[in-house]
Amino acid sequence: MSDTATSDLAAPVSPATAAPSTVQKLAAEALGTFILVFGVIGTAIFAAGFADGQGGLNVGFLGVALGLGLSVVVAAYAFGPVSGGHFNPAVTLGLAVAGRFAWREVVGYLAAQVAGAIVASTALLGILSLGPVLDLAVFRGASTGYDELSPGGYGLGSAFLVETIATAVFLFVILGVTTAGRSAADFAPLAIGLTLTVLALVAIPVSNASFNPARSIATAIYGGGEALGQLWLSIVAPILGAVIAGLLAQVVFGRLPKPAATS
Repeated sequence: MSDTATSDLAAPVSPATAAPSTVQKLAAEALGTFILVFGVIGTAIFAAGFADGQGGLNVGFLGVALGLGLSVVVAAYAFGPVSGGHFNPAVTLGLAVAGRFAWREVVGYLAAQVAGAIVASTALLGILSLGPVLDLAVFRGASTGYDELSPGGYGLGSAFLVETIATAVFLFVILGVTTAGRSAADFAPLAIGLTLTVLALVAIPVSNASFNPARSIATAIYGGGEALGQLWLSIVAPILGAVIAGLLAQVVFGRLPKPAATS
């Protein structure tokens, strides 16, 4: 059996319980990422009115930020004990850099996360296609980017910085609340979800707040040429932020535990 990550976002599985198989872990990552993307992008498409106050329930930036945070909370509580609850390629890579996740499992996790995200955006497209109007511009509006794709009209530098910094902060929180021996571990999903909510409130006006390459890919594939052309930023910046946090983690938290081998 492969190594089990010690970065679970929920309480660890009891030693008496059989360790999850690779298939179970990948399925959990795909399902958790599906919930995250379906929740936050669904909120952005159906319930948020940004520029002109029109459309949906006009939940605005706060509603989308809560959609992101709450989606992560419920997915982490549901699937964290199975897969560790990453739901984000940047998180997986950052945890691997920090020594909290086995490198040999990284590719499978990334594939599962991207697949779950694309299925979620495709499901949202299906809902739209059965509604009164099918307007793919909503996916463009939900895509991460700069200039025309930035709700506040921010440029490339601002969008790159906010995605990098926010992802680094996000990973530091994950590493902090899931460090072995900390009594707050049972509340890790809540802390992580609230962190995402706060970070999204900062970043939505700047970049549309992704911090997650899988989520960005899922919206860009239906968002048109401009969204696809700016997709690189939503991949490079979050990964850079996560890698920086992973490299600095041992300085901040001391020696982090390695993944524990299971039989």
